[in-house]
Amino acid sequence: MAVSSSIPVHSSIPALEAEDVTPHDTNNFTKLARAIYIGGAGNAVVVMENDDPITFNGLLAGTILPVRCKRVNATGTSATNIVALF
Repeated sequence: MAVSSSIPVHSSIPALEAEDVTPHDTNNFTKLARAIYIGGAGNAVVVMENDDPITFNGLLAGTILPVRCKRVNATGTSATNIVALF
């Protein structure tokens, strides 16, 4: 499934929407996230728009990752209380 965003992304505009994330190895968000909030410390494996997974290790609670991604994988993700910002 293609993931797209109908709203242009400008770094100075705050997120307009948010949703809780349940990490999953195949289920993409309905649109690209503009950032990921990490509520509980750990690692997060995010899948970028081009399908490249990237692991962010040692994230602290309260971290906001300013990455455009389409999914957070369950495998390798130990961070908790993740929120996608759109």
